[in-house]
Amino acid sequence: MEKVIEVEGLYAKYDDRDVLCDVCFSALKGEITVILGGSGSGKTTILRHLLGLLPVTRGQVWVLGKEISSLPEKEMEEMYHQMGVFYQNGALLTSMTVAENVAMPLVHQSNLPRQLIDDIVIMKLGLVNLKEAYGLYPSQLSGGMLKRVALARAIAMDPPLLFCDEPGAGLDPLSLKSLDNLILNLRDQLGISIVLVTHEISSILRVADRVVFLNKGQVAFEGPLKEALSSDIPEVREFFSVTESVGNMPPGGHGR
Repeated sequence: MEKVIEVEGLYAKYDDRDVLCDVCFSALKGEITVILGGSGSGKTTILRHLLGLLPVTRGQVWVLGKEISSLPEKEMEEMYHQMGVFYQNGALLTSMTVAENVAMPLVHQSNLPRQLIDDIVIMKLGLVNLKEAYGLYPSQLSGGMLKRVALARAIAMDPPLLFCDEPGAGLDPLSLKSLDNLILNLRDQLGISIVLVTHEISSILRVADRVVFLNKGQVAFEGPLKEALSSDIPEVREFFSVTESVGNMPPGGHGR
């Protein structure tokens, strides 16, 4: 299958501390790849490299077929138009309505007429089941609704690649399950490739096609979810040992 992300020999340091050491993995087109691991394992650092927010000092990071550390500024800007980002806190502007928040990428990154932008906003809110929130402000929404608005904004430009940074943080179990189902629907209906960073076991079991497990800045395991759940690697086995407490979902719990 086509690779939308390929990381080869990535190293990273903070001051004199090694954070990533010879990290290699890939993410496949049309799949949900979950990057997971314990606190301090390097998940956030990898995500920042994938988004071009940290310079690659050693190694290579390929996104949508382009090695991003060598891209000129203009080409990197064009790359950002193909990458949706869903931050854990939503990052919505409280002074703007839901519709205005979702419209922001379209207003600033396209030359589309206003009526078409409004139509697209309605369509995206429909995809996350929030048409009724069109004219509301973030302060009028629940935590789960805020996440869905942020997701609608992340896909406003129809990006082929979506990054999700701890999307379920702070949600109750029912809201988390609802958000996971929306992410699955986006993959299935729109064909979006998704890279998701999370430590939520229930989410991993529901949505992951592929797992990249980090341990102390290194890739301890890479492969399908089913293989991760049956892995004999001690760190991976220990991480998933709590699955019984979230309902004993079978391998590949999302049914794909």
